[in-house]
Amino acid sequence: MKQREEGAGLILLVEDNRGIAEMVGEYLERRGYSLDYASDGTTGLRLATQNSYDVIVLDLMLPGLDGLELCRRLRNEAKRSTPVLMLTARDTLEDKLVGLDAGADDYLVKPFEIRELEARVRALIRRDRRQVSAEVLRVGDLVLDTATLRLQRAGRELQVSPIGLKLLTILMRESPRVVSRRDIEREVWGDLLPDSDTLRSHLYNLRKIIDKPFDKPLLHTIHSAGYRLADLDEDVPGARSA
Repeated sequence: MKQREEGAGLILLVEDNRGIAEMVGEYLERRGYSLDYASDGTTGLRLATQNSYDVIVLDLMLPGLDGLELCRRLRNEAKRSTPVLMLTARDTLEDKLVGLDAGADDYLVKPFEIRELEARVRALIRRDRRQVSAEVLRVGDLVLDTATLRLQRAGRELQVSPIGLKLLTILMRESPRVVSRRDIEREVWGDLLPDSDTLRSHLYNLRKIIDKPFDKPLLHTIHSAGYRLADLDEDVPGARSA
């Protein structure tokens, strides 16, 4: 693996199309990034779990292990929070949502403009570096380590989806402030416009994991305002469980 340059991003490119891989690699290296490369999903997952990258640029269709499964294993098994930019030829809303649900942070539809790919890589690096200092988040007895993606409540290990982890990170960072539906959707899905039931469904599933097995609810719906993650025993007014 290449040594990380001061101030430069270290990228893992997982792409089986040699022409695309050479084009992306040459452009990013000219722009000062360092790259590792894998042409199949199995090698990509091994590199992603063994090394520390600023961003993973991941093709959806790969031999050995496709991009969706690689992303799921990276999040659920390896517990890695490395930002993932998924490359896909599928441009329907449902396809993009499936990729984000698997743990991708952004998507780019092929064919793409190389300058847009770099802009998205740069944005992911900036966002991730801003969040480095907030590694452990606590609300009541709920604890999330954003570096290892380890989630516990009352000392009990909890398993949630990649989207659930994103929702928790947003709500825990803002706690006890109310976060609007629009702000949550923009943070999780970017410029996609999921239907009105998508966020509600993910929050319902999240609530089943972090609240239902316990005596005290932490996730609250604030009518006509949004959502809040808070311990009501800490005198947070105006919240109610949904």
